[in-house]
Amino acid sequence: MPQIGFIGAGTVGTALAVRLRGKGYPVVAVFSRSLSSAERLAGMAEGCRVLPSAQALADACELIFITTPDDAIAQVGAHTNWHSGQSVVHCSGADSTDILAPARQAGAHVGAFHPLQTFASVAYAIENIPGSTFALEAEGPLLAELKEMVTRLEGRWVELKAGDKVLYHAAAVIACNYMVTLTKLATDLWQAFGISTPEATRALLPLMQGTVNNLGNIGLPHCLTGPIARGDLGTIRKHLTALDERAPDLVNAYRELGLQTIPVALAKGKIDAPRAEELRALLRQPGSRTSDALNVKS
Repeated sequence: MPQIGFIGAGTVGTALAVRLRGKGYPVVAVFSRSLSSAERLAGMAEGCRVLPSAQALADACELIFITTPDDAIAQVGAHTNWHSGQSVVHCSGADSTDILAPARQAGAHVGAFHPLQTFASVAYAIENIPGSTFALEAEGPLLAELKEMVTRLEGRWVELKAGDKVLYHAAAVIACNYMVTLTKLATDLWQAFGISTPEATRALLPLMQGTVNNLGNIGLPHCLTGPIARGDLGTIRKHLTALDERAPDLVNAYRELGLQTIPVALAKGKIDAPRAEELRALLRQPGSRTSDALNVKS
């Protein structure tokens, strides 16, 4: 196995280093601008030592993971002297291997290795890696090596081309980050009837977890439930009226999410095309008040 080093010792780098070391990979060195972060990673990966610079790490290792913030990856790649035969891999979800052009020009193999996972803390990141999908971009022996690494980490892999990365990352943001935003919007509504955010979150989590379970067990589009899946115009009118009166800032978000849900309901087969058009007409009603929407016949 190649001697592995990490440039950057944040949450992603530390979690990967710990997991790889646990699978028998020789994680031998780390460098970070934060000495405390580097020392933390080294303390969690047996046999790993802290080095004083990115260059020292590049000179000592055969496979280098750059796990800095995305904006710093290109700078690390451009200001480090790489050598032929070693491998340089970044862990950005949105960037392709093009940002490692200086390493490629020096004769190094370059790749991208992005865990499709949420990393809120080191402990949760370490726990969440098994079962995750990894987006890979590389060629030849390095690609094969990264695939084997994913298998040892108990994950799955997908190969992406350079032009795919930004859309792939946007999809991850919608599925992960914006789920947090949607939860915030939902808990805000609970505050309107006197229930705090922590209480509302606890109440909504089983519903959200059930939805995730349905996505995994039943799949799209058949896991969709709710008024749009049923073509229930009356309930949607009530929602719009209540939102107009008590949470007008959320009306546009509700309308747009509803419009995006109609094709899912059609694909499920529980509504027909005429009912879908009625739903669209209702959700596209202009203005902040929904009195006009009440004239839409069901």
